[in-house]
Amino acid sequence: MSKKRVNKKSKAYKRRRRRRIIFGIELVALLVLGTALFGFAYLNSKLDKVENDDLDYSKIGVNQSVVKAEEAGSTGTELVALVGLDSRDNSLSSGIQSDTMIVACVDHDSKTIRLVSLYRDTWLNVFTQDGQNRYTKCNAAYNIGGPEHMLTMMNKNLDLNITEYAAVNFKALTEVINKLDGLDIDLTRQELIHLNNYNKETSEIAGVPYEEIEVPDKSELDGAQTMTFHLNGSQSVSYARIRYTEGNDFRRAARQRLLLGKIMEKAKAADLPTLNRIMDTVFPMVKTSLSKQEILKMGMNLLSYSMGEQTGFPFDHLEGANVTKAMDGNDCVVPVTLETNVVKLHNFLFPAETDYQPSAEVVEYSNHIIEESGYGEDSIPSSSETGEIPQ
Repeated sequence: MSKKRVNKKSKAYKRRRRRRIIFGIELVALLVLGTALFGFAYLNSKLDKVENDDLDYSKIGVNQSVVKAEEAGSTGTELVALVGLDSRDNSLSSGIQSDTMIVACVDHDSKTIRLVSLYRDTWLNVFTQDGQNRYTKCNAAYNIGGPEHMLTMMNKNLDLNITEYAAVNFKALTEVINKLDGLDIDLTRQELIHLNNYNKETSEIAGVPYEEIEVPDKSELDGAQTMTFHLNGSQSVSYARIRYTEGNDFRRAARQRLLLGKIMEKAKAADLPTLNRIMDTVFPMVKTSLSKQEILKMGMNLLSYSMGEQTGFPFDHLEGANVTKAMDGNDCVVPVTLETNVVKLHNFLFPAETDYQPSAEVVEYSNHIIEESGYGEDSIPSSSETGEIPQ
């Protein structure tokens, strides 16, 4: 049978060809959409493992002038509180000290993430459960009233408006780092010795075998010298727990920020099977107020964002025997002054804003701490210990 000739110039041929092209486009679109929906459903199922905390936002206090300032215009930033709980039974509930408190500032304009550690022994107004003033170490806030109370303490003392948080414990961080095949960290001899000691407890809490790192001879590693060690999960977490070295708790906070930066770097370079194992194992150990949609959005941003500047709060402070005596035996960090430190904090978090003025509440708390401690603006040290780690 002879093959029928097709008139490619006819209207019927052109209509058929156009229908095939449209069908092809629709098919491709359906495939893309189907893949996207599958991917979303897959991630959605993973995020179901995260312990979501429906906060009572009516319990989170924010200074009125801060609310008015935010209503006047957007800063292009998001603030999230990252919390490490001192939980020996790996619980994520209230009634536990929040020994690590970091304000993560996600800057969408510069595509960077700035981190500020709130030193756990900082003397601030943590408030009572019924909202009365109570001045003590800031890490008590989570213990008093859970995440809402901690966020209120941070907001009211620092003139911020943080309404979201994420909390983890020792075991969660240990598992993340193990799934990423460990981290390379520079250690001094003193840090290495303390790391081994801390790791006995950390390993037990995390439920992993204790592995001691051999301490090199003093001829190889001594004084301020550092040597790079490949640390597993519990060893890395133990490194971040060290506070009995030069720089004490200020250095400890800097170690925690360094650890977060290294985890982020490795996670961004990890393959999908590795990230899948992390989600399966670690997500059940995370408690957060962020919705699944917010986590997905932030997770996508992190792929293209980089770590920016890091610091600790308060910038100017006093501590030590004289402070302990002045504060009726409380071994704490006194911001000198709270008001001037909050100004420096806002300059760090929101560099584009140049007209910030502390709220009446911050001025009130600052004056109370000055009166209680006896340390005011005249006591501001020429340089405060920051514990920053040379890069």
